[in-house]
Parts: sequence; structure tokens; C-alpha cells
Amino acid sequence: MAPAALSKTSASGEPETARSPAIEIDAVGKIYESSDGAVTALGSVSIDIREGEFISLLGPSGCGKTTLLRMIADLEKPTSGSIRLHGRGLDGLGFVFQRDVLVNWRTVLDNVLLPIDFKNKKPKAYRDKAMQLLATFGLKGFENKRPWELSGGMRQRAAICRALIDDPQLLLMDEPFGALDALTRDELNVELQALWQRTRKTAVFVTHSITEAVFLSDRVVVISDKPGRIVDILEIDYPRPRSLNIREEPKFSRYSRHLREVLDRHDAARKV
Repeated sequence: MAPAALSKTSASGEPETARSPAIEIDAVGKIYESSDGAVTALGSVSIDIREGEFISLLGPSGCGKTTLLRMIADLEKPTSGSIRLHGRGLDGLGFVFQRDVLVNWRTVLDNVLLPIDFKNKKPKAYRDKAMQLLATFGLKGFENKRPWELSGGMRQRAAICRALIDDPQLLLMDEPFGALDALTRDELNVELQALWQRTRKTAVFVTHSITEAVFLSDRVVVISDKPGRIVDILEIDYPRPRSLNIREEPKFSRYSRHLREVLDRHDAARKV
């Protein structure tokens, strides 16, 4: 049984269920062609993601989480169904990849300003904002370094700054902390939560980590594999800001246990 859920309200006091959707995903499927025939990566996936919501996509490797995220960003096209972005559409979107994909011959500051270059805007007009973002994420004094001079955690902080430089309404994150050590990952989870609380951007976050999903999210969407489909949506009824200590609380354990049971149940059914 899922932990007791929720009648939640936004920062403005408006019920979350009443907020308009930022993303509408309607019966989306994805089929890839291979030498062995067609492979269905995603079945019929439907969900509305509310404006200002932090939502995590949780599931095993190969279940289609990243595929769904890339289709939201229009980096891939769905085979069936539709995805609608409200607000500024693709122009209001920031993407943080699994790897930081920083450009080694540019300084950290110039890497943060790279999306501005791509959009043919004037980097000088965004320099102060870039410096402010770097300071917020603990990179003050490193703006003139090259990426190879930074640690993995610092590189990923720079990648988040780059995604935020043009003030996107929608932030998509594809396992951005998966390759980091546990302590750095915890630090970045806390920093990301603080950022989200300040800006209330709509965030879609892909992760393999149950603990990370529960700590960060308003809702956790569980996706099974072969083909990928939504098998559970769990609302996380925890006030913010959340400290790392909540992971030791019984309520947090109940959320985590429920998600583990859902994943294990569908994994067992797939192997039968």
C-alpha cells in the first residue's frame, strides 16, 4: 500500500491539482528499428506535469526514462502520441545531461554562456548573470578555469549554471549526479532543492536512485521496462526545505519501501 497521500498546496496557497499543466504527455510511444526488428522503448505513456512541479522519473536502466526526457526536449520524436509544452515552449527549456559535456577549450564562464551564443544573443548582456550563477553554485573564482581543471562535482555545477543562464521555465535533468561520489551527490541535491525553491521552475529529473527521487520530488513517476510504461505515481508529502536528515525518518522509509516494492514487483513479473 502506498503511503498516505496528500492534499498539497503550492507556495501561493493554490491546490497543486488545480495548477495548469506545463507539459501534457498524451499516449506517447517510441519504437526503434534495429537489425533484429522493431524495439518498443516506450508504450503508451500519458501524464500531465504541473507548472512549478518537481517530478522525478524513476526506473531501471533501459526503461525509456531518458527517451521520454529527450522527446520532451524535442531531441527525439515520438512514434505515436503527442507532447505539448506550454509557456515559452522549447525556447524556455534548459537541459542538464548525464555528462557535463563542457567544451574543454572554453573557460567555465564561456561554457555557461554557450547557450546565449547559440541563440545569437549578446553574451556581454548575460555576463553578470553568469557570474551570479557561478557564485550561487560555489564556483566563484573558477570562471576563468578550463573544465579539465575542475572536479566532477564542479563540472556538473557549471553544467547546471549553463542550463539556467537564459532563465528557462522548464528544467530537464538526465541523471546529472549519477557519476558523482555520494557526498558530492548529497551536496548537489541540497543545492538543487534550494534553487528550485527560489525559482519554482517546472523540473523533470531522471534518476535510478529511490532516495534521491523521494528527497527531491513532489511526485515520483515509476516506469517499468520492456516496454517502458508508467506503473505508479507517488506523491511525496514532505514540507520544504528538506534536510538530508529526513532520510532517517520512518515516513521517508515508507515512501522508499513503497517505490522499491513497485519496482521489484514489476521486475519479477517481467521475468516470469
